[in-house]
Amino acid sequence: MQRLWDNIKEKTSGKNTLILGFGREGRSTLRILEKYGGCRSIAISDINEVRTEYESICGKDYQKGLDRFDLIIKSPGIVLEDESIIPKITSQSQLFLEAMRDDVTAITGTKGKSTTATLLYHILKGKYKAALMGNIGIAAFDAAESAEEGSIFVYEMSSHQLEYTTVSPKRAVYINLYPEHLDHYGSFEKYKAAKENIYRYQKEGDILWCEKSLVPSVHRGDAVSVSASGGADIVICGRSIHSPMGDITINANDTVLVGGHNLYNIGIVYDICRRMGIGNDEFKERLKSYKPLPHRLQYVGTVNGARFFDDSISTICETAVQALLSIDNVGTVLIGGMDRGIDYSPLCEYLIKNPPENIILMYDTGKRIYDMINGKAAANIIKVKDLEEAVIRALELTPPGKSCVMSPAAASYGFFKNFEERGEKFCEYLKKYSGGK
Repeated sequence: MQRLWDNIKEKTSGKNTLILGFGREGRSTLRILEKYGGCRSIAISDINEVRTEYESICGKDYQKGLDRFDLIIKSPGIVLEDESIIPKITSQSQLFLEAMRDDVTAITGTKGKSTTATLLYHILKGKYKAALMGNIGIAAFDAAESAEEGSIFVYEMSSHQLEYTTVSPKRAVYINLYPEHLDHYGSFEKYKAAKENIYRYQKEGDILWCEKSLVPSVHRGDAVSVSASGGADIVICGRSIHSPMGDITINANDTVLVGGHNLYNIGIVYDICRRMGIGNDEFKERLKSYKPLPHRLQYVGTVNGARFFDDSISTICETAVQALLSIDNVGTVLIGGMDRGIDYSPLCEYLIKNPPENIILMYDTGKRIYDMINGKAAANIIKVKDLEEAVIRALELTPPGKSCVMSPAAASYGFFKNFEERGEKFCEYLKKYSGGK
């Protein structure tokens, strides 16, 4: 990892350096700067109070006067108030890719990137030295410190981590693109531009795996297109995957991942693994032992003959529709959360044409969807205050032999800390009101 530490020292040498944002990644950055950096000085800026020995700029004015610093190491998700400081901005993602891009397979997409990244890592580590990092919750610098020399880095990258990068990984995966995080970016075009940094700076000999409609018109490397409707390099047809590197059929007992979207993710991982010398038998063996991440169409239990699924990761229309298509015999769906102003027409159109027996709508977006479908969908449409009330009604209404899916199609913020907490509360309420069954 010496290349990375040398790069950090070179980029920070003699500079007055600011860490912008002091969450998990910011704290990781400080630790690495103390160990490997060459900073003239270090300061920390965060909207929350920071207790350190270094200069700290906190509170509502935490972004004022930052132009006095030579280098600003920005944490993901912070919206810059003064774009004139962009030339001074770097990040863990930028510093890591500058030094280690040839050893990185990076994965982005609006949905599915965590599942794809963890699945790829799980299969690769059966044959190679591998490290998982990024948006999955492991800071790049932390992963590098604990990784073995010669490791392959599987880097899950959010749009926030890609936003100001000017280096792309040797192997990039761009799964899909839907309107998301518009409260941060202000427009879909800016969000899309951030995502495209995953391949924008690739070189000849690099590879991009991406959904067929996202194949760039200009690209220096090789693009491998993926589709479930044909006309692509990798085609998912039913449970069969057809790739330039080989064909494989994934039977229901080969994986606990459910739904066509997960077969799509498996198809990408399969092609990558075949290119890295992993055969079909070894791939299937590792796939069978993969345990999905929580809150992603996760089966959480059966109560009075009804099966319950936690899909709290769902924050857009497309994921809720996919959940309803993926789970057999859906009798009840729980939808709703924070209103970010996204268009709910696609989800409403689906619910009107393919209604489950019970549609339980909660929070702000639940009210919007209720007004859009009430009287149009042949279903028992119920408006409730919150998730707790939604679970109570779902337990009452979901008949034996049917499934209940919480797939909110909305952000959790304002009501929960994050989607993980929302999923945990769903399970907690389910246990509480089912008598611990």
